[in-house]
Amino acid sequence: MDVHENSTPDVAALFDRLVEGSLPGRRGEPAWRALLQAHATLMRQLDTDLRANTGLRLADFDVLAQLADAGGQLRMTELAARALLSRSGLTRRVARLVEEGLVGRASASEDGRGVVVTLTDAGIARLTETVPAHLHDVSKLFVERLDDQELNVLETALGKVIVHCTFG
Repeated sequence: MDVHENSTPDVAALFDRLVEGSLPGRRGEPAWRALLQAHATLMRQLDTDLRANTGLRLADFDVLAQLADAGGQLRMTELAARALLSRSGLTRRVARLVEEGLVGRASASEDGRGVVVTLTDAGIARLTETVPAHLHDVSKLFVERLDDQELNVLETALGKVIVHCTFG
């Protein structure tokens, strides 16, 4: 008896019942799945394209962009809240970016317990090279696929989710 053949229909039926019981009428499920698939697909493609065009990974770019957006430096805890990475992943990534000379890391002067990550001149130069390529791909893969009304609806809807998740 092949375990996979006999359990698959039961697992699928169980999953179906669980979804139906948790989302009556499956309200929102197609939108949720589309969001997850779009996000995963876009992130993979943007990472692939950015690496091919600039040699920089998307997660590295995100760290540099978050620092630039904040004026050049952030405490590690704030960077972790903004970045697309887990805290442990961010710690390893920042260590690599320090080795590459793109960011600096130092103890916070106020209390000495926190860590401040700072964009270096080399990091700014790398951003200057990569922002146009990345935003070209964002436009091609995302923005150009939607009209202004769709972009506004998406921004409003996702903004509501962010606010709710951030402030409960």
